[in-house]
Amino acid sequence: MNSILKISVIAFAFLAFTGCKQEQKLDKEVEQQEVTAILVGDVMTQAQQTALTPAAVIKSLTEGNARFMNNKPTARDQSKQVENSATGQYPEAVILSCIDSRVPVEDVFDRGIGDVFVARVAGNFANEDILGSMEYACKVSGSKLVLVLGHEHCGAIKAAVDDVKLGNITPMLQKIKPAIAMVDYKGEKNSKNDEFVAMACESNVRNTINNIRKNSPILKEMEDKGEIKIVGAVYNLETGKVDWLD
Repeated sequence: MNSILKISVIAFAFLAFTGCKQEQKLDKEVEQQEVTAILVGDVMTQAQQTALTPAAVIKSLTEGNARFMNNKPTARDQSKQVENSATGQYPEAVILSCIDSRVPVEDVFDRGIGDVFVARVAGNFANEDILGSMEYACKVSGSKLVLVLGHEHCGAIKAAVDDVKLGNITPMLQKIKPAIAMVDYKGEKNSKNDEFVAMACESNVRNTINNIRKNSPILKEMEDKGEIKIVGAVYNLETGKVDWLD
């Protein structure tokens, strides 16, 4: 009897364990199906882009940045987005950013494939190539916003402030220096002065915006007609927040 009882207990325990494992497996499968079901695979359509206004794009990017800051990004089916965007693209904005690796532009605004054009150059200034890219984004592809995005503790700004000279970096920094010269500041003007660097960063964003309007009649005309807006912002490396400039 004892042997039979032991065998029965072992068998029952085995069945219970097996049932529990199967139940856990089913729960995981259901959970995975639920996650997959809510993944965003859609991309911006031409109709959606056309219906946007510059103000609506700013609002959308601001909301996306809030999700980024709160670690609540949109769950995306990237494979599906790749597939859906293969035949065309209708981005809502073109964003000019520094090359800094700590500023992942699409992530910062919680954007997926096909949502934004991104141009990057150290110091986020606008030369002829960048201007041409912006004109393509807005005049040809229909984007409604040009955003110049600077960031705190920018290495290019610091190098320009300190008059660094090295290879092709030297002529590159010449495009940033005019903005630094515009800063009205009585204290020490060097890269160790965080206050001055921050002021120079903002001045550079504003100067880039002015240069875009000055050197691109196409974008200036589109802005004058209300078809696009040309705006600036500064990214906070400590918090992940994008502060929009007036």
